[in-house]
Amino acid sequence: MTALLKFHTGDVAPADRARYWNEVADRVFTGTFVNVPGEDFAGRMLAWRVGQLDMIRTDSTHSGVGRTPLPQNEERLILHLQCRGTSEHAQKRAECALQPGDFVLASPHEPYSIKLSGHEMLVVEFPRAPLVERFPDVDDALMQRMCGSTPGGRVFHDFLLSLWQHGERAGEDPEWETGVNAVFYDLAAMAMRGAQRPQAVIGEDDLRARVTTMVAAHLEDPSLRTASIADACRISMRTVQNVFAAMGTTPTAYVLEQRLKRAADRLVARPDASITEIAFELGFNDSAYFTRCFRQQFGAAPRDWRLGRRTV
Repeated sequence: MTALLKFHTGDVAPADRARYWNEVADRVFTGTFVNVPGEDFAGRMLAWRVGQLDMIRTDSTHSGVGRTPLPQNEERLILHLQCRGTSEHAQKRAECALQPGDFVLASPHEPYSIKLSGHEMLVVEFPRAPLVERFPDVDDALMQRMCGSTPGGRVFHDFLLSLWQHGERAGEDPEWETGVNAVFYDLAAMAMRGAQRPQAVIGEDDLRARVTTMVAAHLEDPSLRTASIADACRISMRTVQNVFAAMGTTPTAYVLEQRLKRAADRLVARPDASITEIAFELGFNDSAYFTRCFRQQFGAAPRDWRLGRRTV
């Protein structure tokens, strides 16, 4: 397992950011290049190798990404999972578009391109063979949008996000790396099988999945509330309230809980960002209120959580 690498454009002069970000992209995934639209580009990236998995977690302003083919020394696949924003992927004659929670598999041995809005994305490159053992129809699934609102898709998304909370301390457990690799392949195969079921089974009519996916995609919007959820999902406010009541909560409480969970993740994954910055990014208008809510949820202040001093 390699050390967790951290890159950001904050200390780079605007005129040098395109060159810097292209050097970073090629360093983490050989042959990758980025078309940066202007000097106002900003980006952050974490890069990490865990066993067979080469992973990055990146967020940036809008850009275009391309890649030249890898040699065929070992057949590999690359997975892009959308956390925030949207993206359009193209390889050969195939195209697909991702919304938050969705993912797609592509081959790094063929050129591909991605158009990105302002986004956050998880990317994993890995050997093809272990996934084929669990999901033999991998080739048929390449460049197919895998829906993130299925149960398997949500678990896979949460698993990949959770890894970054342990990056600094993962080396303490020698069996952790092997276990993470096995779980990655198992969950990827499960998510892919779920995404291929007939639409009537997984359905866009699955109201709970539709509502919670919408909330996950808009946690950074300070105006996110029952009315905006209802408008986005084209349902009544009463229906929204009933969805969350069936989950044992309310829309307001659920949104707060999800914002705090994402804040806990970002506090560890982005040590360069201030606590106030993270609070404001996630829709909190008062950093003191954020700190009080965080302490109630996790039993530790945001600063202590970031430093690993946790009680839960």
